[in-house]
Parts: sequence; C-alpha cells; structure tokens
Amino acid sequence: MNKQSVMVILCLVAINSTMSPVLGSDPGMLENSGVNFRDKAAIQRGAKWFVNYCLSCHSASYMRYNRLAEDLDLDQDIVLRNLAFADVNIGDTMEIAMRPKDSEAWLGKTPPDLSVISRSRGNDWLFTYLKSFYRDENGGWNNLLLPNPSMPHVFWQLQGIQEPVWSSHDEERVIEHLELTSPGLQSPQEYEQTVRDLVTFLDYLGEPSKLKRKNIGIWVMLFLVVFTLVAYALKVEYWRDVH
Repeated sequence: MNKQSVMVILCLVAINSTMSPVLGSDPGMLENSGVNFRDKAAIQRGAKWFVNYCLSCHSASYMRYNRLAEDLDLDQDIVLRNLAFADVNIGDTMEIAMRPKDSEAWLGKTPPDLSVISRSRGNDWLFTYLKSFYRDENGGWNNLLLPNPSMPHVFWQLQGIQEPVWSSHDEERVIEHLELTSPGLQSPQEYEQTVRDLVTFLDYLGEPSKLKRKNIGIWVMLFLVVFTLVAYALKVEYWRDVH
C-alpha cells in the first residue's frame, strides 16, 4: 500500500469520526432504540408525548401541523384538537409562545429547537438519555449519559425516581448502575415504549420526507431492475444480426 492510499484512509477515518451523530462520552453506554420509522402508530403516540411534555419549552419550527396531519393520516380537526394546545391555525409551525429572552431569564438557557435533534444526536443517544435520569445526592436531577444537564427530568412521574448505586474503582467512586427506588405511573417496560415512541417521532421530525422517500425508492429500484432486463434483451436482439 503506497503513501497516498494510507493518507486517503486516514482522511476517511477522520471525517467519519467528525460526522458521527453520537456525542456521548462513551458510545458503549448507548442502548439500541429499536426505532421503526415506518411505524406510523408509534409516531402518532410519540407526537402525543411530545406536545404534552416537550412542546411547552421546545419548538419544532420546521414542522407544520397540516404536514403532520398529512404524513400521519390524521384528520386536521383531530390534530388541532389533540396536538395543538394553543390558538394556532393548521398551517402554523409547532412553535412555543415563550420568547427566547424570557426562557433564558427563567430557565438559565434557551431550550433548543428539536426539529433536527435526532439527526444531530442520533436515535440511540436520545433513547439512552431519556432513560438515564437519576436523583443525585443533592436532591436534584442528573443524567448518567450527559452529566449535569440543564434539562430537568420531565418524565419522572411516568418513569419514577432512579438513584445511583455506587462502587469504588481505582480509589474513585463511580456509578455502577441506576436503581428504580420509587416506581412511576408506568412500568419499566411501558416507560421504555413511551421513550421509543417519542424518539420515533423525533426521528420523523428530523426528516419527514423519509416516509415517502423510502417507499418511492423501492419502486425506483424495481423499475431499474425491469428496465435493465429489457435493455439487456434489446441489446441481445440488436447484436444477433451483427454476429
């Protein structure tokens, strides 16, 4: 292998590591989200959790309510009645009423727009993050994947309260695992499904056209296969007279 080939390989490795969507400190901590972007029922359930628990602080300014209704096969009146808790029109985007300056003054930091959070963080990261909140020794909320987050655990009533189990490692205290000390409204299996549905909705928000693009792609590939067979048969027929 020559030097130029080695340099190309090193560049590709560097680019791949730079573009990785996983921003956690330890990728080995990430759980498989199991997201199925074709599951419209999961996206619908995730939309419900999003507007009830996220939309009060986080916008999704790239998504319009009428696009949501069209993609998820929902009636527009149903969307406005169940997924829009403000005086909005069906063509409006999913914005919050809280102004950035007010949110910064009240919360200390302006909550980010979540339109493309799944593309920047990754589905597995979001899934693990929403399951990794725990109550720390000071009585506040912390997160195993992202220590000292500015976001509180908004789903604590559903999940319950987790507390860390500590162990000593090389004379340093480390969290061995999290233990559910106070059950929530949902069982661990139900809460995991809730988080999966929410991440599925966030995945849809990141690229709404993926639903149609993937389906169209299948037909395009089938057309190309059929066209290739026809072109090959035509080529054989033309060259038969030449030989």
